[in-house]
Amino acid sequence: MEDQFAAMTIYVQSAFQGSGSHGFDHVLRVTRLCERLGDGEKADMRILLPAALFHDISRPFEEETGIPHEEEGARIAERYLRSVEYDDALIPAIVHAIRTHRFRSATIPETREARILSDADKLDAMGAVGIARTFMQAGERGGDMADAADHITDKLLLLRDRLYTASARRMAQERHEVLVRYLEAFTDELAVGGRDGR
Repeated sequence: MEDQFAAMTIYVQSAFQGSGSHGFDHVLRVTRLCERLGDGEKADMRILLPAALFHDISRPFEEETGIPHEEEGARIAERYLRSVEYDDALIPAIVHAIRTHRFRSATIPETREARILSDADKLDAMGAVGIARTFMQAGERGGDMADAADHITDKLLLLRDRLYTASARRMAQERHEVLVRYLEAFTDELAVGGRDGR
């Protein structure tokens, strides 16, 4: 498994040309969160870790193609795993986890591993790292500080209550509090300096 996982990591990394709010560093953080959560939740790591590595492999191309990255990522993962003769019995569960990881997905994660991946992805959008990623994403889309703050309010503050696993809920509490404190400070400073920060 270790050799296969190392090869998968190299393959996935090659899909990311640069950093960004959904860059390879995000993939690695989600994978580490999956290891931590998966241990506590008694997950099958042969399913969870490949799903974590591949979950955003198509993210760099979503805006170009219009194809949801969770759908294309699931197809890429399945094709890759079959090409390296990964255990056939595990592939459907890996594909399911990738397809259902997204916050806005209409499809509900139905397996333990899919729920953990969904939770790990949400956790990386929370706390200090989540704030940094939010401002990166606003910049990538031509937005400003107010757009980033709106994203925190409209999405990130909802994440704590949309987690599936007990392990993730425990980890989320502190990260949620970081978001709340930051948003309060940000709002206060904008009120003093004006909406554009001057």
